[in-house]
Amino acid sequence: MNQSIKSLSDGKMFIYYLKLGGKCLEKINITLQELSSENHNWYDCCKLELTDKQQAFMESNAISIAHSKFEPTLEPYAIYLDDKVVGFLMYNSAAEELDAHWIYRIMVDKDYQNHGIGKIAAELMISKITKLPNAKRIAAGYRPENKESGALWKSLGFVDRGDRFGSEMVVVKEL
Repeated sequence: MNQSIKSLSDGKMFIYYLKLGGKCLEKINITLQELSSENHNWYDCCKLELTDKQQAFMESNAISIAHSKFEPTLEPYAIYLDDKVVGFLMYNSAAEELDAHWIYRIMVDKDYQNHGIGKIAAELMISKITKLPNAKRIAAGYRPENKESGALWKSLGFVDRGDRFGSEMVVVKEL
């Protein structure tokens, strides 16, 4: 059976319908919510896990969350599937190298991967970044052996212009 995802937008969040064999099985809501101490979503993000293979590609979410406390332009968000935290992302609200707003992190818990949640969350994040004053481009770095990340960024219109930072390839999306 093939899985596909079709999207509709209500202007505030993306609503997706999961289809299996051409029949709509369930409606899922993917939203981004800022991290806060009130609802402890920061802690839920710290407990999220990657596959063993993916752990070599990125730092823990706890390190990223700590990083955001020392750089005030970093924007950390929990990715929600309905009311459950299933992922984490973070971007810079200020332009940096390449005159771009950098995506520092996007991850989906290993139990929720391969359903399009990461792509939906990335689309929502891109929408937030495009609304920033003077936003011209978005950059994301990833290790070349992380084929899944490369495919995600390509599917979202990011282009490899040959930029490299350390061991990471950098892809850019012009706004």
